[in-house]
Amino acid sequence: MAYYFEEPSHTFGEYLFVPGYTSADCRPENTSLVTPLVKFKKGEESPIKMNIPLVSAVMQAVSDDKMAIALAKEGGISFIYGSQTIENQAAMIERVKSYKAGFVSSDSNLRPDQTLRDAIALKEKTGHSTIAVTEDGTPNGKLLGILTSRDYRLNYSPMDGKVSDFMTPFKDLITGKEGISLSEANDLIWKHKLNTLPVIDSQGRMVSMVFRKDYASHEAHPLELLDSRHRYVVGAGINTRDYMDRVPALLKAGVDVMCLDSSEGFTEWQSRALKDIHSTFGENVRVGAGNVVDRDGFMFLAEAGADFVKVGIGGGQSVLPGNRKESAGGRQLPLLRLQRPGTSILRKPGFIFLFALTAGLSMITISPWLLPWAPIL
Repeated sequence: MAYYFEEPSHTFGEYLFVPGYTSADCRPENTSLVTPLVKFKKGEESPIKMNIPLVSAVMQAVSDDKMAIALAKEGGISFIYGSQTIENQAAMIERVKSYKAGFVSSDSNLRPDQTLRDAIALKEKTGHSTIAVTEDGTPNGKLLGILTSRDYRLNYSPMDGKVSDFMTPFKDLITGKEGISLSEANDLIWKHKLNTLPVIDSQGRMVSMVFRKDYASHEAHPLELLDSRHRYVVGAGINTRDYMDRVPALLKAGVDVMCLDSSEGFTEWQSRALKDIHSTFGENVRVGAGNVVDRDGFMFLAEAGADFVKVGIGGGQSVLPGNRKESAGGRQLPLLRLQRPGTSILRKPGFIFLFALTAGLSMITISPWLLPWAPIL
């Protein structure tokens, strides 16, 4: 049943933000844009924070793996769109998590008994000239050596020669120990004039690689958002239909946070999905929900277990059933409900919500943005 509000309806153009007092302490160097993304208890910190309060929309035209990498470099989070197959979305997540962000999981690996022909084929496939030679040919096998394009010469070295005959053996390598910081790794690279530093564990197994050029990229992006394993943080959109199949695939791929993506989130389906996901995969799996536009919708999703709530339904040609419309310059504008004083939807301690703003920055073609606001305690 449609409900008609008695108070006058208004459009965005009727409002003006009134600035408050600016003190002498309000300077850029005193400002932190670090923003919590998911709910947390009073006195604790949010498990996931952003270095800048920017999140890209869960849209096919906006949020793919390239956007996720670009936004994570700047300190924000992208939610990769879910309107694709589970396999494709998981592959995008994997590409983001394996992207070079300082410490890199090696994607070019061979066994010592493989041939130079195998090495050249692998280089053509991945585009990477540095190959880790491990006992079993896996990214985390026992490191036996490193093969680079400087170790052989095309049209001269025998293609059937064993990788072990060309590689730099382990005894001649400079390596870092697991737990080394990116700064310490870079010091070793410069001290020994290396291009690559393998990082190994106490058993000599490969953990990651650090490349000289990647550290330069890290210095150029001081706010880049990384997880505990120095990989970019990335989110994913999910739906209320195949989530029991999609969520485990995304978790396996390394996703950090997910969001139920719908134009209308005040539904029993989102409530069921939140409860199913948390009861099956654990409370530490972070899942947001939305969109909602009023206090009732917000509280409904918060009580259902949402880790954050996406608030706001953007203006456009289509509106929800029951919303009134008025014509303005030949366009149909959805009308807004104004909350009376004291009825803020933010009256839930320690809870984060995202406000959907249907505007974009044309320079970097991200539209719309989702702007997270701090919780009101």
